[in-house]
Amino acid sequence: MNFQQLRSVRETVRCGFNLTEVAHSLHTSQPGVSRQIRELEEELGIELFVRAGKRLTGLTDPGQHVLPIIERMLLDSANLRKAGQEFVAQQNGLLSIAATHSQARYALPAAVQEFRAQFPNVKLNLHQGSPRQVAEMLLSGEADVGIATEALAQYDALLALPCYRWTHSVIVQPGHPLLDAPLTLERLAQWPLITYDNGFTGRSHIDEAFGQRQQAANIVLTAMDADVIKTYVELGMGVGIVASIAYEAERDTGLRAIDAGHLFGINLTRLAVRRGSYLRGYVYAFIESFAPTLNRAIVEKALADDGQASDYDI
Repeated sequence: MNFQQLRSVRETVRCGFNLTEVAHSLHTSQPGVSRQIRELEEELGIELFVRAGKRLTGLTDPGQHVLPIIERMLLDSANLRKAGQEFVAQQNGLLSIAATHSQARYALPAAVQEFRAQFPNVKLNLHQGSPRQVAEMLLSGEADVGIATEALAQYDALLALPCYRWTHSVIVQPGHPLLDAPLTLERLAQWPLITYDNGFTGRSHIDEAFGQRQQAANIVLTAMDADVIKTYVELGMGVGIVASIAYEAERDTGLRAIDAGHLFGINLTRLAVRRGSYLRGYVYAFIESFAPTLNRAIVEKALADDGQASDYDI
């Protein structure tokens, strides 16, 4: 048994049983992948895949049982390499962070700046995506740390730690009638709205608020990030609903903000890592820079927790 055989099995599942894609991913040939799988099956004495002729179409029952063990073995192998690197070069390495646009644009800069000053020899990779893409990058090992408001707590394989709470603001042009009286859902529902796509930046709380009051929200445009939303509000296309941290009075001089926390409630941004992963010392340092309440002792305790819940309550 060798790690190339294990990687061949894992990648076959990840690539939807397409051996051509598996070969490309592993930088080998399709016959080579088939041989690695067959040799492992012979050694284990079981068939891992359902076959239709020469094609693989799914996992057998034994294959479904064995796959999580293979995943753990490969994760432990990666952790072992990281542990060795930790002692060889504690101040050097690579940190990959996956975040939504709002987090990358408004919440992360101060933490990144502080981290770079502390660890100038650590290379930072910043990936942006939807909350689900952030989760997938963590699960695949492409990212070490993920930051988002939605989705991260839905995956049992991820440890999702609460970072900070925030509310929404309604964004309008100067002189807009919504500035003249207390903000209500009924008044807001009278205007065309521009806000986040489904699954982004607390959008679920916005929909829930309108639904609970049985108000129809006239959402005319959605976007993944607040900068786009603010641009179209400035053009007069509608009223914006964005995360409060996305409004900067000094920069957004052509807009005005109205606090909407009483309408849409409090949102929680989470930082997630993959359960069972080995975190180098500078990863803990970055986490604490971003969320000072999440010191190394707290994160290590959460990772050591054997519970299956994906959201750790601090």
